[in-house]
Amino acid sequence: MKKLGEDFKSTPQIKGVAISSPGAVNKKTGIIEGASALPYIHDFEIQSVLEKEIFSLPVSIENDANCAALAEVNFGAARGMSDVLFVVLGTGVGGSIVLVGKIHHGKHLFGGEFGFMLMDDENSFSDLGTTVRMAERYNMRTGKTLDAVQIFVQADKNDKIAQEEKEIFLYNVAKGIFNLTYSFDPECVILGGGVSQADWLIPELQKQFQKIMYIVDIAPFVPKVISCEFKNDANLIGAVVDFKQSYPSIIF
Repeated sequence: MKKLGEDFKSTPQIKGVAISSPGAVNKKTGIIEGASALPYIHDFEIQSVLEKEIFSLPVSIENDANCAALAEVNFGAARGMSDVLFVVLGTGVGGSIVLVGKIHHGKHLFGGEFGFMLMDDENSFSDLGTTVRMAERYNMRTGKTLDAVQIFVQADKNDKIAQEEKEIFLYNVAKGIFNLTYSFDPECVILGGGVSQADWLIPELQKQFQKIMYIVDIAPFVPKVISCEFKNDANLIGAVVDFKQSYPSIIF
């Protein structure tokens, strides 16, 4: 990174450094709180170190899911919308809350940590709403070692256990989105994560919404769900959006 910083110094058109990061980024202190797979980035003034000792340039840092949401709201699937939820279906369930075009971090920086929601008396949204956990349950029940894609193929071949586990996954994703929609009333919910690109996912979720609407018969509308546009590039694009919001006086 120091070598990169030296290169930046000889490139005057570079105005700053925008970083998409795991963890709970405290925008006020420049510290990445919480925990992630990169323990060495946490709990010190990393933004200040990067600005003063590495790049000698303004630096912005934002959580990766928040960055992805900013990209979709400003340039992608939710362009022109101001109140949006971004739900990431990965190894767990994460996400972001965008209100009036800005990220809502929350008092404890846990805005968008949808995976903590309880879906029943024992299981969270992350337990029941991810293909990773779906595969774990299927393999535990069958003694096989299939991944999620293979399990979806088996479900199409009338594998009863694969169909049951796929149904658990779909119903709980729909339930989570339904609950979030009626909590925040966003213009739409954007889905991210690998499975979000499956062309069958949203039509299947629509079927699950109808089941839920039958139970909650006073609910007047079905959640609007769309897939993210930028896929794996979303967090990098959104990091630039965050930089521009953090340093509005810098002209590009």
